[in-house]
Amino acid sequence: MERTIKKSLSFGELTLKITEVGEDWHLLLTGGEKPHVGCAVLAVPRPSLTGSGKTSVTSSVLNLTGHKDETICRYLAEEIAKRKNAVTVCTGGVHVDHITKEQMEEVLSTVKDMAEACGMQEVEG
Repeated sequence: MERTIKKSLSFGELTLKITEVGEDWHLLLTGGEKPHVGCAVLAVPRPSLTGSGKTSVTSSVLNLTGHKDETICRYLAEEIAKRKNAVTVCTGGVHVDHITKEQMEEVLSTVKDMAEACGMQEVEG
């Protein structure tokens, strides 16, 4: 099953393609002027080490040299892994020439909204 979430930004668009792979999830986040794969994050759910009974995650990250996509890909992978209690991989990249601090904050806020939408709904074809 696959689903796509698109969100408009003041300076472009982000696209999140969500694919259910058996019991696991693959997320592909792209956007900006030059969408690319700048990062891959594998998040594996596990019981919290605090003993609280909550679900936590262990993540592995691969970054392309010079790319700063880890923050948004890690956020998505870890949130969905916790919410779905499923192995989750997030790959992607967003590139905007001369991005401002305000634009970076807008991207992160939008990614958080996307995680909420993805985590709260089942994937539909």
